[in-house]
Amino acid sequence: MRTLFLTKSFLFLRLFLIGGILFACSKANEAQIVPSVSIQDATQIRTTADGVMRFYINSSVRMASDISVDFTIVAGTAKSPADFVSGNGTLTMAAGQTQATLDVQIKGDPTNLRQPNLQFSVLLSNPKSCQLGINSATGTLVTENGNYLPTDNAGYSTPKSYSNYTLVWSDEFAGSSLDQSVWNTESGNGSGGWGNNELEYYTGSTSNVFLSNGNLIIEARKESTGGFNYTSSRLTTAGKKNFKFGRIDIRAKIPVGKGIWPALWMLGTNIGSVGWPACGEIDIMELVGTFPSRVTSTMHWKSTSGSDIYKNANFSLTNADFSQQFHVFSIVWTQDTIKSYVDDQLFLTVTSADVGSANYPFNADQFFIFNVAVGGNWPGPPDTSTTFPQRMFVDYVRVFQ
Repeated sequence: MRTLFLTKSFLFLRLFLIGGILFACSKANEAQIVPSVSIQDATQIRTTADGVMRFYINSSVRMASDISVDFTIVAGTAKSPADFVSGNGTLTMAAGQTQATLDVQIKGDPTNLRQPNLQFSVLLSNPKSCQLGINSATGTLVTENGNYLPTDNAGYSTPKSYSNYTLVWSDEFAGSSLDQSVWNTESGNGSGGWGNNELEYYTGSTSNVFLSNGNLIIEARKESTGGFNYTSSRLTTAGKKNFKFGRIDIRAKIPVGKGIWPALWMLGTNIGSVGWPACGEIDIMELVGTFPSRVTSTMHWKSTSGSDIYKNANFSLTNADFSQQFHVFSIVWTQDTIKSYVDDQLFLTVTSADVGSANYPFNADQFFIFNVAVGGNWPGPPDTSTTFPQRMFVDYVRVFQ
């Protein structure tokens, strides 16, 4: 038997038996270990009050002595001192610790403005008793869900009264939240993209539909939800507010862009029993984003053979597009006749004579639908030229009879 003897000169060796081989490591070698220090990104939802955003700085090794790094807080789209408090200094990680924190002061926004998220950076430098791994981090102030979004109110308007008419219902969108006694928020993508191969997932989230500054705002976003790459909102008054005949005025500012398909329209309340298009569809306004200066009004009905039949017409602006100012989209709806207007200019008339021997469905109750679709058979998908978010602003909807 072979015996291993250790003399006093070996008392400061650590012995490791790996695979039958004895290894030794001295305390002097241990002292040569240099930890790597890295900083993580941070995110904070901005509110109306001041707060802090906390960054975490981690060491790869727990050391027996202090280590330190210098830091500098640098503006990006977030500016100091309006959005955060910039500064610099030295951060020390105490002996035996593997994590330290850095708190950056965040300024509140009393208006809670909806805008693109704001960012700034924290940069690490001058490591002492350590080395730098990830030496920069991004701080993101989440502002994209703010509930205040003003827009220029310029454009065409219509009166709150007409001779020989009475205002029977309106929504001026003057409150702080959608009136749930009037409006339904539909969800999902429907059957086959609501029958149109649309690409969005509709939600009732305030990220997609909210009221601000006297407007209803429907916002389409490029974000993944429910297996789809876009979100938006689709509102209806089905089962809550139905109408037959009268003058309807809707003042709105319309989004444009490849693949964007906003619409203000109506469907017959009997759709559940007779189906579409037998229920009748009144498209007060649709816009295909590729043609930003053009809107279309269409009436759909069921032919005697069972197919979809329609009559429509376009209205175009000169040297402008529908996203630049508010316009008023109207119908004057009477027994056997519907007339469509933009800014009180008549551009389409549909009568029972157009329907012929088929059933004329427009002498019966209909409900409203407001939505912003993304993609679909008519507009096609967005492309690299399409910006997001896209927003439709509705100032009011009024029904006179």
